[in-house]
Order: sequence, then C-alpha cells, then structure tokens
Amino acid sequence: MPVKSLVSLAWGLMLLAAAGAAWADVPVRTPVPDARPVLLSALQSASGTAHGVLTGEIADAIAKRFEATSPVYIDVSTEKRYRQTGCSRLKVLFWQEGVRLPEVQTPRGQAIEFGINYCLDGLPPKSLL
Repeated sequence: MPVKSLVSLAWGLMLLAAAGAAWADVPVRTPVPDARPVLLSALQSASGTAHGVLTGEIADAIAKRFEATSPVYIDVSTEKRYRQTGCSRLKVLFWQEGVRLPEVQTPRGQAIEFGINYCLDGLPPKSLL
C-alpha cells in the first residue's frame, strides 16, 4: 500500500475513534412527561445520575411559548446520599436551546437549576444526616 494511502487510512481511523469517543459522552435520555421518573432513576442509579427529555403536553406548551429549537432536557445528579435508604440531595437541571424570550432578538440557551431533598417514596427525608 502506498504511503499516502496509509496516511489517509490512519487519519480516517483517528477521526472515527474521535467521533466514537464523542458519541460515548452523549447520555441516554428517557422520554418523560415530568421530572419525577428522572429523579427516581437518579436515586436508584449507582452513579447517582439520570437524564431525560420532557415529552407530552407540558413539553409542547413550552416549545410553542418560547419557539425553542430543542426539547426540554432534564439532568439529575446526586449531591449527597442520606442515611435514610433511598434518599438524597439531588441537583436538577432543566435546559433548552434556541429559546426566544420577549424583547430579546436572538434565540439562546436557557437553563434553570435547583436542589431538592428527595426520597423514593416522593417525600423529603426524615433527617438530613
């Protein structure tokens, strides 16, 4: 095989490897009608994380109102696990791309992040220890 072909093949393989590595970083997002299933998944996950994408009437209303170019994404991560089984402090992030806000010329990404103490039964923990 000529040297030029080997160099082209090597570059092609490196690009494929880089693309595969980037694809591996994309989280699997579960379609959900609200955030609760993503919170529960994070509580049950060994990594303490879960990812979702909002669907249904609420998602449609948000997309219509803000003329957004992407769905509403939900990312949940565990900040602290409490002694009470199935209870944690969770960081919840809702985000969306291409959001048009009133009086703003250019669409942009918008996000809201908050923390919540949450348990598998849907209630807050009895103790924060």
